[in-house]
Amino acid sequence: MLNDSWKRSYRNWPVSRLAVERRDGREAIAEGDRLRKEGRFDQALIVYRSAAEGHELVPAHICLKLARTCIDLEDYGEAWRWTLAVVDSGDDFASWQAAAALLARLPVEAMPNSKRSAKLALLSSYTTTQFGPMLELAAAPLGIRFELYQGHYGQYRQEIIDPQSPMYGFGPDFVLLAVHEGDLALPDLSQDPDRDIQAELQRWTSLWRTVSQRTAARVVQYNFALPPETPMGHLGSRLPGSRYAMTRRLNSRLGEEAAGRVSFIDAELISSLFGKNRWFDPRFWFLGKYAVAPEAHPLLARHTAAVIAADLGLSRKCLVLDLDNTLWGGVIGEDGLAGIKLGDGVEGEAYVALQEYIRKLKNKGIILAVCSKNNPADAREPFEKHPEMRIKLDDIAVFAANWRPKPENIREIAEKLNIGLDSLVLLDDNPVEREAVRQFLPEVDVISLPADPSRYVRALAEYLMFETTSFTVEDAQRADQYRARAQIADLESSAESIEDFHRSLKMRAIVRPFDELNLPRIAQLIGKTNQFNLTTRRHGAEKLREFMADPDCVHLYLRLRDRFADHGLVSVAIARREGEVLDIDTWLMSCRVIGRTVEAQMLHHLCVEALRLGCSLLRGTYVPTAKNAMVGDVYGRYGFEAIEDRDKTTVWQYNITARGVIENGFIDLVDRWEENDDGSGTS
Repeated sequence: MLNDSWKRSYRNWPVSRLAVERRDGREAIAEGDRLRKEGRFDQALIVYRSAAEGHELVPAHICLKLARTCIDLEDYGEAWRWTLAVVDSGDDFASWQAAAALLARLPVEAMPNSKRSAKLALLSSYTTTQFGPMLELAAAPLGIRFELYQGHYGQYRQEIIDPQSPMYGFGPDFVLLAVHEGDLALPDLSQDPDRDIQAELQRWTSLWRTVSQRTAARVVQYNFALPPETPMGHLGSRLPGSRYAMTRRLNSRLGEEAAGRVSFIDAELISSLFGKNRWFDPRFWFLGKYAVAPEAHPLLARHTAAVIAADLGLSRKCLVLDLDNTLWGGVIGEDGLAGIKLGDGVEGEAYVALQEYIRKLKNKGIILAVCSKNNPADAREPFEKHPEMRIKLDDIAVFAANWRPKPENIREIAEKLNIGLDSLVLLDDNPVEREAVRQFLPEVDVISLPADPSRYVRALAEYLMFETTSFTVEDAQRADQYRARAQIADLESSAESIEDFHRSLKMRAIVRPFDELNLPRIAQLIGKTNQFNLTTRRHGAEKLREFMADPDCVHLYLRLRDRFADHGLVSVAIARREGEVLDIDTWLMSCRVIGRTVEAQMLHHLCVEALRLGCSLLRGTYVPTAKNAMVGDVYGRYGFEAIEDRDKTTVWQYNITARGVIENGFIDLVDRWEENDDGSGTS
């Protein structure tokens, strides 16, 4: 075994003369191979690292050599890092296969940036033995550690129908249905396409229901990619009874049915991105029943991991934008308003296209921030005066233009928005600035932009961590809500007291029991809220309906407005009567409104509901996670007493009879929003 001091020493080993004077990377790699073969792993590592220098994204073959050498040296943390770097290097199947094999050799406890662990059951109608490990590889850089169960080939239906199947014994958190177009019982030409589509719809949704009834797992399913061979030719797309047209309609119907309870992955889109003829390679079907060509596995794994990450609340929230040579061509401080490239010409049109795409991201709820090394007045001028600007100042939640280091500004942006650094993504044309952020803020994702601005939109579109699995009114309003949040932060800093600050906000709230109209947003909030979340229990829509039907349950949501914005549905509480105790199962709040006394308002209503049900005690549990330390003492701050503390879990209790109902004097309770009320949106 290598002792720790020896292992530390090789990190600072002086670079060999060959590494300094090498003529090209191939020579360094050859030298590293020789050193590793001789067992001189420490020196081989130095030489391989020298070959990696100068690459923003290190090529996969160098990453693999570095990972293997780190394993030789028993430096498993570095081995993890270089193995996962293969994912960033591209989608080469052989490289991913090699990296997945290395992953199986690495100790789980050494995995960096581990945020979630999940049990995934992969059920398929085609061969997925190689795909499963690649999905584990794709998920790991996102902070997800999978425990994988692979069902037998073609047995997906039997695994779901049989309540004693090994899949149910595995106890999955996710059930992934990897199915293909050949599984559909649709005729080539139907006399009654509506009937046949409805039959297929019921066939698949019944499988979803069975999983939901027997487990708490979320179903993830691929839709049906259409093969390139269609006997009806171009007529098939407009002939309602053709198998081609029916499959397209079925995909649409399944997507509608999946809303809220199933994550539906668009394999039809992914196969088009990859290329239909390559995706549907008949050689692999006849050789090994691969409905998806192995070369497409890395791309499919990326998209699948991104959707599951969204289900786990790991999607990114904020896009931080550089300005010069990113949103427009040229440097505004030197070229002036008339000199920057925006709108006219090939380059100018490319920058407009990028801005239009970014606006679409903002419209789906992605927060926009600016981080630019510029004089503030210069940086704002195009937003205020240039006729071709598609992004306006009102679209930007935080505008940071100064000459400070970008990592400092980005950290401050996160603080102003009250979100974690792991919610941010940087878009910057300058590779030096990108590398600085990677080095000093590794939690921030950094998109590598190509030299050609005409490819900027594609580079941004290929970044998958803005993926969402649901969309609500609150999502559409999110960017505006965060902009208001930054304004509120400025107001707070100028207020004479915290009480004056709260009064100046002129907050109003609607508090109501759960209802079907708001259930998608409630389920979404429960699924992704991590910071102000006392127990981090994840309940899907079906479980929420059970709470709604239980007369012993209290289920409340709170909507909030202030003089700056309508913040939407921001807090949820679920509690159950147990004798004289109302026990809080779930209590959470959006981080957008932390520090506004919303927690006091929710506790007030829980006290009132407890008394209505004949309970004199209100009980809450705090289960610590990596994200929710901020609420560890929230019950204590409102007069609860700790009555039990074990395994880091604390149970708190509040005696309503003795201490009275918790009150909040800073939020006015209303039944509905008035037409002339400040803020946007409706209840």
